[in-house]
Amino acid sequence: MISNKNLILITTSTGIFFEALDIAIINLAMPLVQVEYGLTADTVQWVQTLYVLVYGGFLILGGKASDVIGRKIIFISGCTLFLFTSLGAGLSSSFELLAIFRAIQGLAAALMMPSALSIITNTFTEKQERSKALGIFSSFAAIGSGSGLSIGGIIATYWGWQWVFFINVPVIALTILMAYLYIDSDVKTSYKTSLDLFSGLLLTTTLTMISYFVHELGNYAKNYTLLIMLLVAICLSSWLLIRRLSRHKEPLIDMALFSNSTIITTNVVIALLGAIFTGYLFVISLVLQQHMHISAARAGLILFPFSLLSAIVAKILTPKLLKYTNVHITAIIGMVCMLAGTVMLIIATTLQYDFVLILVSVACISGFGIAICFTSLVMLSIQGTPVQHHGVVSSVATTAHFLGAGLGLSLLSLAIQLPLVSEFVTVVPAMVLSVFACVGIGCLLTIQHKSQLEKKILL
Repeated sequence: MISNKNLILITTSTGIFFEALDIAIINLAMPLVQVEYGLTADTVQWVQTLYVLVYGGFLILGGKASDVIGRKIIFISGCTLFLFTSLGAGLSSSFELLAIFRAIQGLAAALMMPSALSIITNTFTEKQERSKALGIFSSFAAIGSGSGLSIGGIIATYWGWQWVFFINVPVIALTILMAYLYIDSDVKTSYKTSLDLFSGLLLTTTLTMISYFVHELGNYAKNYTLLIMLLVAICLSSWLLIRRLSRHKEPLIDMALFSNSTIITTNVVIALLGAIFTGYLFVISLVLQQHMHISAARAGLILFPFSLLSAIVAKILTPKLLKYTNVHITAIIGMVCMLAGTVMLIIATTLQYDFVLILVSVACISGFGIAICFTSLVMLSIQGTPVQHHGVVSSVATTAHFLGAGLGLSLLSLAIQLPLVSEFVTVVPAMVLSVFACVGIGCLLTIQHKSQLEKKILL
């Protein structure tokens, strides 16, 4: 018989599987959307861009809401909104409606992710038990993200692009029912607090402007005036946000939480992880499709088994690493895997795209690196913070991941556009990714050194 804790784990992991799936699943369906609505390539990209912008922008508020209103309420609300926006997106009669539903779907995902993670960390309180639960949770996210390309291509080709949204509806409906039945009711606290909605909107606006700034960075020659205006607006809104958070009695984010340099450094590493992983998928797609002339559908199928490997690593290997070493060493091992994958890609491209080395590279990054890093860095980000702040701290970490992903892609795009890169279109971006990984390892070594010093002082 399945225990109540495991039912909670299955419920939250299923919701996060589809949230992760929807980030990738639309990619191979976008050409069909473009043809149906008669759009340009630049216009159809907003189906994905709006989702990511709103998702990243509202994550902080979603985490705070799960802390203040309640984890169960926010998770069910997010799932319900995700269900209706998926249905609406599939039934959209115009591109404008599709874009609106896709943006609201990003908001729903921003409510689901931090509340689900907070439910896991509060349900599984024993250290080893929590590590195993986070490993399973991570494996669902990894499979969802990794399988999105291949699943999206197959569904869109044989059933129509609308079904990449419709498949969410029955499973999310079941998830809502299970969440209502099995997730423990939120504990009512004796004190009342505020969501600080204005700070949330201000933060969301700032992050959205940063995301849009990064998105448009590749077109700086044409949009330099807009970029300058955005930069001024970002500086102004950041100043207003910091001023409000410092003076508000019940701020959206307690700035004291980030007085610890370890938390700040960990979020930098998480941003670097986002840049490496998202950038790597972009580069490996160029390698497989443009240089090795492999179709998009076949490329997706080639990458799919490594998402399964990632799930196995997250479920079996990562908990063992956490058990026999510690969270710092585990994170370093994961980042070393990321570095090894980028180095293998560099070698493979210089050897006329050696297929075996490319597969080893994908295994290092998509199989081992992302699974080990994701779990350990999530644990590191909440280490030492009060339980009631786990939601907001975890959402800050996920936001850092998305912003890192956006900035990393823009930097790679700029690198590819340089004149000197024309003959080394995949080698140079892979080198950039290697630099990201080296910086990440350096940051993690710094965190570990600080932790060892603190232990010695306590002794």
